[in-house]
Amino acid sequence: MNEGTTFSGLEPVVQSKVLQFGAVEDPRSILDRIVREGARKMLQAALEEEVNSFLEMHSSKIDDEGRRQVIRNGYMPSREVITGAGQLEIQQPRVRDKSPSSGDRVKFSSSILPPYLRRSKSIDELLPWLYLKGVSTGDFSDALQSITGGPVEGMSANTIVRLKESWTKDFEQWNQRDLSSKRYVYFWADGIHVNVRLEDEANQRQCILVLMGATRDGDKELIAVVDGYRESESSWTELLADVKNRGLTIEPQLAVGDGALGFWAALRKVYPTTREQRCWFHKSGNILNKMPKSVQPRAKEAIQEIWMAETREAANKAFDGFLEKYGAKYPQAAECLKKDRDVLLSFYDFPAEHWRHLRTTNPIESTFATIRLRHRRTKGSGSRKTSLVMMFKLAEVASKRWRRLNGHEHIIALFEGKKFVNGIMQVAA
Repeated sequence: MNEGTTFSGLEPVVQSKVLQFGAVEDPRSILDRIVREGARKMLQAALEEEVNSFLEMHSSKIDDEGRRQVIRNGYMPSREVITGAGQLEIQQPRVRDKSPSSGDRVKFSSSILPPYLRRSKSIDELLPWLYLKGVSTGDFSDALQSITGGPVEGMSANTIVRLKESWTKDFEQWNQRDLSSKRYVYFWADGIHVNVRLEDEANQRQCILVLMGATRDGDKELIAVVDGYRESESSWTELLADVKNRGLTIEPQLAVGDGALGFWAALRKVYPTTREQRCWFHKSGNILNKMPKSVQPRAKEAIQEIWMAETREAANKAFDGFLEKYGAKYPQAAECLKKDRDVLLSFYDFPAEHWRHLRTTNPIESTFATIRLRHRRTKGSGSRKTSLVMMFKLAEVASKRWRRLNGHEHIIALFEGKKFVNGIMQVAA
């Protein structure tokens, strides 16, 4: 190593690793160590600042001699916290209130690092994803160590089992919740096919049925996640009847889904006045699959001209243009489009700001993109119910990042029966 080499900015623990036996450690390992040490210092500093703010808030609490009653009292025993930056050792500052009366004493509780917290939120969100990817219960610790870059304590197989039991209870309670206070203006429905971690070969034809809704405030909510059989009518009827029996009696204005006949037949039985909108993403894929690859780019543009048209009249003109251009050469593709003309253009009778949300089941597609497991089963079958619970947990996490509907203020007008033509609300003369 050259003379004069310095380690400015490197922590002593990293320097020692670099200098040990004259060997240079892998730069990636050094970087991981610096990141972990930096994260530990930032978290420790945030805890100190939180305690100082608490002490300042209660600085007026003094005894007869003018001495503060709420003071620092050292630190609690160190504890390990598993975070996305690795496993960090943290010392929680301790606060003491010396007030003579126990009833007047205040107690400090950190909002950054609550008592008994051992894992950050990002790690809790990662665990169900690892399970669905086929990581066995006994291998979670090794998998987390590879991700966080360091040893992970407190992640034994028993810990994972207890977590799964807790998630199962959460799912069961959520699946039985009262829906009488809810009202949704839109539904999105889709079936997520999963050929992974199922108990036997017969179950491989099952799928997860997902139902989402848009509230009067424009927020998207997860309504139901259940397992079904090939998106059959009976499975969807059971799902819709269940949410209706739990209080969701007011019918949504519009339901969005792909062409799976099972859902639409069930919808007409349970919510007969709800209008239908076919998903343009699924429809486009079905049409293009019936055409040669050489033609698909131009055909895709022609399809986009339909659903991107500013008015229903313009959409119908583009619709007829596609049928005229491709109908003779590719009759199956043309028929695939033609048979759903009305339900493909339903969105024109709703606020224009909502169109981007109504033309596709993307809210469900994007949520389940990482767990749409259509490939072969992973090694080691697992419980079908547990897999369902894991998907629920991932969807629950994803729902916190769902975008609010554009133009959500128009939802009240829809509930009041106002009419929209080409996305514009009609004002009575």
